[in-house]
Amino acid sequence: MWVMDEHRIGLKPLLRRIWAPRGQRPIVRIQPRYQWLYLYAFAHPNTGRSFYLLMPTVSIVAFSIALSEFATFVGASTQRQILILLDKAGWHVSPDVERPTGLGLRFLPAYSPELQPAEHLWQLTDVPLLNRWFPTLDDLETALAQRCSWLQDQFDLVRSTTRFHWWPALV
Repeated sequence: MWVMDEHRIGLKPLLRRIWAPRGQRPIVRIQPRYQWLYLYAFAHPNTGRSFYLLMPTVSIVAFSIALSEFATFVGASTQRQILILLDKAGWHVSPDVERPTGLGLRFLPAYSPELQPAEHLWQLTDVPLLNRWFPTLDDLETALAQRCSWLQDQFDLVRSTTRFHWWPALV
């Protein structure tokens, strides 16, 4: 069973507290602009495997494309069934979603983000974006793509973040 969620990231800076020498104030350049990218993240909590896609929007069509790419990544087929746990966003539950062969979708109860292990991936993906100003969406995309590429090889880190104590131990 895999988990999946989307995360909106844009040119509006993500500000966090940071350490600074005593008597000095840290300076973070900001220039809020409202242009967005969406990170589609899939994770397997038991093994720590993960898969990321950067998309320009969230929609039924974009979600269908993400499912297709994910199915190719994991090799879903009639012989290899993959189950994905996700929230009840409108583009997830729509009957118009094109679901590839071998992928099953299961939905969390409404308004329960605390049950979604994929929500905890954002603390990992946002690290290179914190307190940084990006001149363009392309620069932001490059930084995020590098981070996601690195995270795909960090099985223990992803597993420690997404495997809740109540998660089934089945691989």
